[in-house]
Amino acid sequence: MVTNESPRIVFMGTPEFAVASLDALVQAGYNVVGVITAPDKPAGRGMKITQSAVKKYATEHNLFLLQPEKLKNPVFLKELIALRADLQIVVAFRMLPEAVWNMPKMGTVNVHGSLLPQYRGAAPINW
Repeated sequence: MVTNESPRIVFMGTPEFAVASLDALVQAGYNVVGVITAPDKPAGRGMKITQSAVKKYATEHNLFLLQPEKLKNPVFLKELIALRADLQIVVAFRMLPEAVWNMPKMGTVNVHGSLLPQYRGAAPINW
């Protein structure tokens, strides 16, 4: 059971694969204080601007959202510090600079779709 003293969590992810983990945290009542995902980008034949699956979920659940272009950007780092995360959970995001993954006092956990390092790469689940 989650208590009032549950850690302040920042979730980082982008594709549909990451949504299940974010949803599990939200449904269990954890204190998700922020969601970091990739910026909107053109996709498909019409190159229509598309939101990530994680952004859609965060927006639907009124979660605080950041979409940094660069993870070393000083403005983004200040915003991330301001969230005062105790723990960061990363699912299908991108490589984090040390300044980001070393920030929370409880650390950063990377949930991966396959066994690492053997099945890393562009299609780890397919492997």
